[in-house]
Amino acid sequence: MERRILLAHGSGGKLTHSLIKDLFLKELKNPILEPLGDSATFEIDRGRMAFTTDSYVVDPIFFPGGDIGRLAVCGTVNDLAMSGARPLYLSASFVIEEGFLESDLRSILHSMIQAADEAGAKIVCGDTKVVGRGSVDKIFITTSGVGLIPEGVDITPLKIEVGDQVIVSGCIGDHGMAVLGMRAGFEFSSEIISDVAPLNHLVAKMLAEAKDGVHALRDPTRGGLATTLNEFAQASSLGIKIYEDKIPVQDEVRGACELLGLDPLYVANEGKLVAVTSKNSTQVLLTCMRKNTHGQKAEIIGEVTSGPRGIVSITTRIGGTRIVDMLTGEQLPRIC
Repeated sequence: MERRILLAHGSGGKLTHSLIKDLFLKELKNPILEPLGDSATFEIDRGRMAFTTDSYVVDPIFFPGGDIGRLAVCGTVNDLAMSGARPLYLSASFVIEEGFLESDLRSILHSMIQAADEAGAKIVCGDTKVVGRGSVDKIFITTSGVGLIPEGVDITPLKIEVGDQVIVSGCIGDHGMAVLGMRAGFEFSSEIISDVAPLNHLVAKMLAEAKDGVHALRDPTRGGLATTLNEFAQASSLGIKIYEDKIPVQDEVRGACELLGLDPLYVANEGKLVAVTSKNSTQVLLTCMRKNTHGQKAEIIGEVTSGPRGIVSITTRIGGTRIVDMLTGEQLPRIC
């Protein structure tokens, strides 16, 4: 029986990675694509550039703290920033369902411009397609971006070493639970707001403070913190150990996850980053991050170990240890 694409292939977890490696990478393989970073990086005559693209299909398109337009711009900006690049120019392509409200489209465009201004980038080209009712769910947006990588910046999981520290820039799970709450009509005791934000200025401050101390960066979107850490462990062929009591989670998010049987480690974020840093630079970088609006609640949550290779483990609040595997299946569809 011929295999088919499942909804879970878009989760960011094991099935997504299998689809990318077994199909896309196998068919499209080339040296620039092979590292599978958030952005492709390549040499030009006067330095190094980063290039990235992503599509956004969030449901609902408006949610507490943002909308699909802000999400699209911030997501692309952040993918560039995770390679250390300064975002310069973005493209935006729209697939719009017949009957979509012009007022909603105008609001989305305003959000995109505001987010681009925050990041210091410009939307310079795009495309629009309109399809019949039912052919697409309201609106889908694809954004691409290019950025310039400063001289001497080289951020890659291949630089991760035993003894490196793992920092998360703030509370995890905010975006995923904000979207789910709006989608399902849940009324939490306190409103959960998406963390969607451009992180390039935070990264620039970190690199200015300790450029050589930043070994790897990633924004933990689909699949959450757990999937990002597994990507680091597998790429470096080292182990990562984290501590449950060190991971920042808002009480409202933790409570909502417990109510719904979800693990915050696997819930999507859109305004957080995970940094793997040299041990000697960690405290300097942590102090630097906490001075930035988007890093005020940054915490050291773990360290890199010699093994088990490619495995992420967590020490629980009661002192036990368990394996944190990559997400299997689809926990929350249409989150980003």
